[in-house]
Amino acid sequence: MPKRLLVMLCISMFASVLSAAVLSPEEEALPPDEKGKRIADNLSDDQDGYVDSALNMKMILINKKGDETVREMHTKNMEGIAPEGDKGLIVFDSPRDQKGTALLTHAHDDKDNEQWLYLPALKRVKKIASNKKSGSFMGSEFSFEDIGGGGSTEDYNYTWLRDETLDGKECHVLQSIPKDKNSGYTKIVAWVDKDNGRNYKTEFYDRKKSHLKTMTISGYQVYKGNQDRPGELYMINHQTGKSTKMLMTDYQFGVGLKDKEFTKNSLQRAR
Repeated sequence: MPKRLLVMLCISMFASVLSAAVLSPEEEALPPDEKGKRIADNLSDDQDGYVDSALNMKMILINKKGDETVREMHTKNMEGIAPEGDKGLIVFDSPRDQKGTALLTHAHDDKDNEQWLYLPALKRVKKIASNKKSGSFMGSEFSFEDIGGGGSTEDYNYTWLRDETLDGKECHVLQSIPKDKNSGYTKIVAWVDKDNGRNYKTEFYDRKKSHLKTMTISGYQVYKGNQDRPGELYMINHQTGKSTKMLMTDYQFGVGLKDKEFTKNSLQRAR
């Protein structure tokens, strides 16, 4: 059965339990592709068990002059049972002209993830086409693909590139190449803590194989049930000079969410 690994943003990307990501001596000696896959599988295993969660988010758009625009949101996430993956809902609370805008994501192990966007001004739900997921999410430097994440470790080809010290932390440098022809990326390179599996930095390369964006992740805290979550994501677009900061607060776990809260028919009532 495919393992789930949301290697990009959404909050589910960081749905992990603080635990050791140390490889055995036998695993350390594996060829780079096998070693990369083993690291990805270990991280995927650590993502199980959070059941459901809710949190508040602040999205700060920063143009190349440094001017900021702030948007506030709240999110809900529910763990799926394979082959169905996690479900996520992001609802905008401000500014007023975007209040009620909602993005629903259904991750899948055995097929492409599905996303629907509700726009209150139009009073309609729009499905995000697979070939449009590289587009910007609500004017930010995060794409729908970043927000939606990946469905399974089987959706990528992995390679361990090297071990490297990043800000005093020993990390595996892991390359992921999407198999999806509609992906906006040719490769993704992540710095993953060898001891606890935390992702501190991820680089994204566009279809021309140029370095497009870098995301840095910080402010990790351990919550109920040993759940490990970041407090800040910062994505900079090297080609436009724009950036977006995501601040996450008020994490809650085991809030009793139901499947009916994650249907496209419920989007217009999302609050």
